[in-house]
Amino acid sequence: MSKKIVLAYSGGLDTTVLIPWLKENYSDSEIIAVCVDVGQGKETEGLEQKAIKTGAAKCIIKDVRDEFVTDYIYPMLKADAVYEDQYLLGTSIARPLIAKVLVDVALEENADYICHGATGKGNDQIRFELTVKALAPQINIIAPWRIWDIKSREEEIEYLEKRGIEVPMKKGDSYSRDRNLWHLSHEGLELEIPENEANFEKLLQLSVSPEAAPDKPTYVELEFEKGIPVALDGQKLSPLDIINKLNELGGQNGVGIIDIVENRVVGMKSRGVYETPGGTILYAAHRNLEYLCLDKQTTAFKEIVRVKMAELIYSGEWFTPLREALSAFVDSTQQTVTGKVKLKLYKGNIIPAGSESKYSLYNEKLASFTTGDLFSHHDAEGFINLFGLPLKVRALMKQNL
Repeated sequence: MSKKIVLAYSGGLDTTVLIPWLKENYSDSEIIAVCVDVGQGKETEGLEQKAIKTGAAKCIIKDVRDEFVTDYIYPMLKADAVYEDQYLLGTSIARPLIAKVLVDVALEENADYICHGATGKGNDQIRFELTVKALAPQINIIAPWRIWDIKSREEEIEYLEKRGIEVPMKKGDSYSRDRNLWHLSHEGLELEIPENEANFEKLLQLSVSPEAAPDKPTYVELEFEKGIPVALDGQKLSPLDIINKLNELGGQNGVGIIDIVENRVVGMKSRGVYETPGGTILYAAHRNLEYLCLDKQTTAFKEIVRVKMAELIYSGEWFTPLREALSAFVDSTQQTVTGKVKLKLYKGNIIPAGSESKYSLYNEKLASFTTGDLFSHHDAEGFINLFGLPLKVRALMKQNL
């Protein structure tokens, strides 16, 4: 009896190689190619015909863009999760959802295996497989990069050429890219050498470089309800429309481009260029509103939570008790994160231009240099004496040694 293999399929170089490789190495297997649409855009066009032509029994395309935003991006945004203070987790946050869809299809099709094209050096193998283990531990996993003899993208291209299969990219442009609603990443080629400056004119696809951005600033106003964006420039929009419009505005102004060296889960460093124009704007707006609405202690503890949340997302630990518990804490902090934030976009920069909320904890009478009824300068002396008491006791001890 033939086995069924559900393949995570994008139509890119890796997954184009995987279909014939699976046919050759898992004889009599039925390959079910599954493309999960998390906002790749035109990349999903023609995939069904391409997959079947390459040897798949069928190709299933699942549009989960709305779920991606509301159930994955928004919890991450509310947590202000940023990995190593730079990476807005564009690839990371999509992988648990993609893997969840693969599991759903595998269960529907009564499949024996789930196959992915993540390399043995990368993070995605962990993200995919941890999700499968959390949701359907009985399904076996095939990870060809850990078992085949192919060692590079160049060898993948040769593999396809020898079999007369169309290569989905040019040899001189074989960057490893990942695109979704939230971002576009670029890795490989000259970026693998840290001393090389990234050629933004060649790389960028969502954005212009800051130098090429307009000389006139663009203002945007975002409205939030309980930490979730609901309107842009006074217009109520769907989650998808807000992100798409912000991607357009951010891209036009060179916002959200980063060139970083990050620490992978497997212990090595890697370099990538990431474009996250709309996401960068949303993060800036959300944090500015939180500065207005959250008290000091909650803000301080949320800083700890956002770092841990970023680590969990980056490591593929989305479907875990700790991530769920942290999200519950974050949701409780967002009950008062409601209001409007105005930002100025200018040549790659995001500059605060005002914020307001009915839950604002900013009190003009307290903040003003003018003495008011709510604060007496004389109270500060007693506070400082008590706050500094440990320092005073330590100093007296040292004097008596």
